[in-house]
Amino acid sequence: MCTILAYFGTDISREEFDLYLSRTQERGPDASKTVALPRGGFLGFQRLAIMGLSPEGMQPFQQFGSFAVCNGELYGFREMKRALEQKGYSFCSGSDCELILPLYREYGVGMFPLLDAEFACVIVDGETGSVVAARDPIGIRPLFYGYSASGALAIASEARSLAGWVDEILPFPPGCYLQDGKFHRYRDPAAFEAPCPDTGEALLRGIRERLIAAVEKRLDADAPLGFLLSGGLDSSLVCAIAARKSKKPIRTFAVGMEKDAIDLKYARQVAEYLGAEHTEFYMTPEMVEEALPEVISRLGTYDITTIRASMGMYLLCREIRRHTDVRVLLTGEVSDELFGYKYTDFAPSAEAFQEESCKRVRELYAYDVLRADRCIADNSIEARVPFGDLEFVRYVMSIDPALKMNTYGKGKYLLRKAFEGDWLPPEILWREKAAFSDAVGHSMVDDLKAYAARRYPDDSWRGKCADFSPFPPFTKESLLYRRIFERFYPGQGDMIPGFWMPNPEWEGCRVDDPSARVLKNYGDSGK
Repeated sequence: MCTILAYFGTDISREEFDLYLSRTQERGPDASKTVALPRGGFLGFQRLAIMGLSPEGMQPFQQFGSFAVCNGELYGFREMKRALEQKGYSFCSGSDCELILPLYREYGVGMFPLLDAEFACVIVDGETGSVVAARDPIGIRPLFYGYSASGALAIASEARSLAGWVDEILPFPPGCYLQDGKFHRYRDPAAFEAPCPDTGEALLRGIRERLIAAVEKRLDADAPLGFLLSGGLDSSLVCAIAARKSKKPIRTFAVGMEKDAIDLKYARQVAEYLGAEHTEFYMTPEMVEEALPEVISRLGTYDITTIRASMGMYLLCREIRRHTDVRVLLTGEVSDELFGYKYTDFAPSAEAFQEESCKRVRELYAYDVLRADRCIADNSIEARVPFGDLEFVRYVMSIDPALKMNTYGKGKYLLRKAFEGDWLPPEILWREKAAFSDAVGHSMVDDLKAYAARRYPDDSWRGKCADFSPFPPFTKESLLYRRIFERFYPGQGDMIPGFWMPNPEWEGCRVDDPSARVLKNYGDSGK
């Protein structure tokens, strides 16, 4: 991961700009550079070297009188690079992001639909002075924007870099580019051109081959790779594919509470089955309480689900950074949004299931991929998300939703069925899903609730909830999170689209807690 920061005004000094840039130094600890723009303002970049480790890969890039910064991973960039070289372009590094300015010169804003990438970038056109910024369709790479008191545009990888000097911090919409102050959508991540015609074995093969390709392309790195392994279906599949494609044992990492950590035993079983080099990390209630403000400040959210699920992930990634040389981590996020959650078992129709899936995919940037980015990147590691591969997402979203609904007595049936065989032990492949925040140990969520109850020991907490909008807190736990959030991001509650909750319009989903534990169909998930 890297940090980008751009400002197109004249009312802050370079020293102030560099101070805002330094707020996210963990994202790019290897090198930092700021350039002054000819027409006013600055471009800043902090590097975590992953592809093309030489100094020549450092940004901002300058070519043809233009400037660019990009936090991204451009898959298949070597073929694209050869095509550009045949057109007369030259390159001085092995960095994939060095292609950004030649691509822009060749295709203009038409370059963005061509990219198979997780990226966020800012380009300053040297000829026109035009500012162009863009973000990948899923929103895997973060980007925020806002306007200073003078009305000048600022763009940053994280909201932390903008807090306190722009009026309103806004998430940059995924799948969009900004040109001359106007947003244009170049790709809707939930859209597809035509319904998938595949059925039966062809459909299972289509899922399997695309996920294998998604994992394989994400194994390309010049820095050491690792894998977050929960023992659940999604991360286990990513590890299983990687283990087959890797020439040496993969390195896996798991986290859990000192007691009742559901997933640790399953993660250990998967790692042993795959012959992985496996590491476990245990956390305590005291560690969770101590890390809570830091985690919320890094996340930039007050969403209950996101914070709960981030506690173990953040602490695990911190240990990986401190004690290993791993600089790239593959994760299992985005599968639920495509194939269904526990609560989507209650979808009243195939159309309702598809509508919910579209909503969740379009909002991934604010929840699961936000969590993955902050927990990993803010510990100086790059996150890669195979289930978020654009071709894989397009294909799965085009499948008849009636086939994705849980009419089989088992959620994510198609994904499980696609990998029958010797990919995973059957008891892992067909295991019931447990929510990650619960699976690191049911006691962690209970400990957080107990901590909030100690902070607000009587009913006066209800009156405090009315102090916040939009999306006021509705439990002691959510009030605790919101008050910590406001400490770091005062008045910026609009940064998220609301609390992640099961669809309250569906029978069986009208609950007061986002955990799947409260659903009547949770069953054996927590065992």
